[in-house]
Amino acid sequence: MKNTILVAFAIIGSLLFASCSGSRVVVAERPIAPYYQRPFAPGPGYVWIEGDWIWSRGRYIHQPGYWAAPRGGRRWQAGSWQHYNNGWQWRRGYWHR
Repeated sequence: MKNTILVAFAIIGSLLFASCSGSRVVVAERPIAPYYQRPFAPGPGYVWIEGDWIWSRGRYIHQPGYWAAPRGGRRWQAGSWQHYNNGWQWRRGYWHR
C-alpha cells in the first residue's frame, strides 16, 4: 500500500513539474510591434524595459514597455524574436550580471 501511494505521488509530482516547464510556441510570422511614445523616466538611473510578447488565446499579444528601477550590478537583456525552420518564437528579456 505504501509503495502504491509513493508511486502515485511520484507520478503526480513529475506531471506537475513537466507542466511548469516552458513550452516552445512557434508562429509562422512574427507580429509587428505597435508604435508608442516612451514616457519620461520617473527618476535618474531607471532602465527602460522594452515591450514584451505574451502568448494568450492562440496568439502573441504585445505588452507595452515600462521603466524599472536598476537592480544592483545587473543589466537588462531585451527580449528578441528567434527564427527557426518552421517560424518564429519570442524569447523574453531578463536581468543578468
